[in-house]
Amino acid sequence: MRPDDWQCTHDLSGFLAHAGGFLRSRPDLHTVALTVTETLRTGGLRAYGDEAPLFGALELGGQVRAAYFRTPPYRLNVTPLTPEEADALAAHLVALRHPVPGVIAARETAEAFAAAWRRHTGGRGTVSQRQRLYRLGNLTVPQPVPAGRARVAGKEDREQLVRWYGEFIESIGDHAAREAAAWADSRIAYGGVTLWEGEDGTPLAMAGVTPVVAGQVRIAPVYTPAHLRGRGYAGAATAAVTRAVLASGIREVLLFTDLANPTSNSLYQRIGYRPVAEFTAYDFRGARSL
Repeated sequence: MRPDDWQCTHDLSGFLAHAGGFLRSRPDLHTVALTVTETLRTGGLRAYGDEAPLFGALELGGQVRAAYFRTPPYRLNVTPLTPEEADALAAHLVALRHPVPGVIAARETAEAFAAAWRRHTGGRGTVSQRQRLYRLGNLTVPQPVPAGRARVAGKEDREQLVRWYGEFIESIGDHAAREAAAWADSRIAYGGVTLWEGEDGTPLAMAGVTPVVAGQVRIAPVYTPAHLRGRGYAGAATAAVTRAVLASGIREVLLFTDLANPTSNSLYQRIGYRPVAEFTAYDFRGARSL
């Protein structure tokens, strides 16, 4: 395995033509790569920031075996790798003089890449989040259902979505991958947020859903303001948007949870989501200048 077995490009169309079949071969494990590249394809290469994204693929024996992408200034996202592949990728990125502020990947891959990055650069990785990927089995609506109803958010809800998206990002201690207003506008455009509202019409919680890519969607984000939590609103919103997805004919429904939040992990399992894999996000510090 050599660093130059990895090929990189800023050309999204070329990357998808080369690695798209590989990404679609495991749409569950590759869900983030699929949804991010779809957003870039439809919304433009500056959808996540002013700097051009970088894409890469590992081809061995004429077949793509792995892929990565990075939308600066955010972390590197990598499909599952062997330790040898992770080491070659780290060396490849060092040779490109491409900065890597962190990585997010399936747990073993993230650990292997963090170790390789330290060997090649001296940069130390700190775990910033541990996540679990779930896939829907059989939907079960949590009981009792709180008073109220579900409805798809529209243009009249834009200010609410912008505010809640900002609060959601702050609550998970992360950086927003998109500016809140742009996120809200894109979701409203395709009906990508379901609100749970009280009997008086007051929005109480939201559950988002990504566009359909490779026959799948991912539920994200799910948010209830702090003063309204513990009343079943998030579960009701999540069950409602999941039911709507199933009614549209989509059967592959995914979501991520923060493993530090036992409440959400328990809730989604009660609704019918089953674990697929665990993911880890690392932030890197102290790397030698590339």
